Amino acid sequence: MYSPYNRGGFFASIPLVIKNIIIINVLMLLLTMISKGFMIEHFALFYPASPFFKPYQIITHIFMHGNFGHLLFNMYALWMFGTVLEQIWGPKRFFLYYMVTGLGAAAMHMGVQWIEASSLVSTINEGGAAATMAVEKYRQLMGTPTVGASGAVYGILLAYGMLFPNNQLRLMFTPFALKAKYFVIIFAVIELVLGLIGGGNIAHFAHLGGMVFGFILVRFWKSKNRLYY
Repeated sequence: MYSPYNRGGFFASIPLVIKNIIIINVLMLLLTMISKGFMIEHFALFYPASPFFKPYQIITHIFMHGNFGHLLFNMYALWMFGTVLEQIWGPKRFFLYYMVTGLGAAAMHMGVQWIEASSLVSTINEGGAAATMAVEKYRQLMGTPTVGASGAVYGILLAYGMLFPNNQLRLMFTPFALKAKYFVIIFAVIELVLGLIGGGNIAHFAHLGGMVFGFILVRFWKSKNRLYY
């Protein structure tokens, strides 16, 4: 039986949108490695009050990564969970979902930043010893860039868990397997806890944002009987 996917090997078998997302992300990482300062300053996402912020960064940061490991993990997860979704939804709907979850992740991340910035400004206005430390934290917040497709990837994971809740997923480097629905719940809880604890340089609430917006969009399509292609 002839299939166009049999020609060209593994890369040719990757669905169109996922393939192009991977290509764009690889190219963006290569450019970042060549000129990191320029790429981060112009295409990473900064808080809207930052002097480095530009509106288009809300989109461009989704296609950037900090290093090869970051890129590899996200693109592997995108391919692993996204392939079946693009086959079911078709390229246009899959790309729409990917962008909605990516933008939703950015929205939640900036919302959390707004809460933090508002608290810091309040502390600064009150003056006193705490104000000095608050000024430094506010300066750091304004200069901290955000990059990565993780929010959209978590949205993809969420959709996979909703459409195929009982599929068995094996955790990497472990003998354990879990149903997809439990896998998604565990990841969501971990991100919530880590987000509330704070610390580190991972935007945990962005991951949750991708899942939340993904959940809303999947439920909307389901209510309109448009969940499948």
